[in-house]
Amino acid sequence: MDMKDLKLLIKMVTETDISEFELENAEEKIRIKRGSAPSYVQVQAPAPAAIPHAVHVAAAPAAAAPAATADEKGEQVTSPIVGTFYRAPAPDAAPYVEVGQIVEKGQVLCIVEAMKLMNEIEAEFRCKILKISKENAHPVEFGDVLFLVERM
Repeated sequence: MDMKDLKLLIKMVTETDISEFELENAEEKIRIKRGSAPSYVQVQAPAPAAIPHAVHVAAAPAAAAPAATADEKGEQVTSPIVGTFYRAPAPDAAPYVEVGQIVEKGQVLCIVEAMKLMNEIEAEFRCKILKISKENAHPVEFGDVLFLVERM
């Protein structure tokens, strides 16, 4: 299977309610799974007496993020996959969008790289960019807010 077919499969999975897709034949096996396992942060107590209380806290940093964006106006554009967020098509290129810019439906907003595949995230409607929520070249999880936009 070539990269174009693989990109089409990933796009099909992300644009539907399918949470897992598997294809197997004599030469290859492909498995695409949406979502991600919960992230864990290891907490280490400073005192030896507290070591039994050292626990894995599920998604502690992510718990604060939805509260911060809930107060802000606008619709959220979220990441459909786990990967790395890129604002531009190349390191030396201009970003796809800037805050305050009005974009048309279908216009590329950013790229989320997953497993060496560059997945273009497009505007689903005409909108104005209110906020860019992620830093360039930083990891994103499924459902992370990438942009806040105002529908035009």
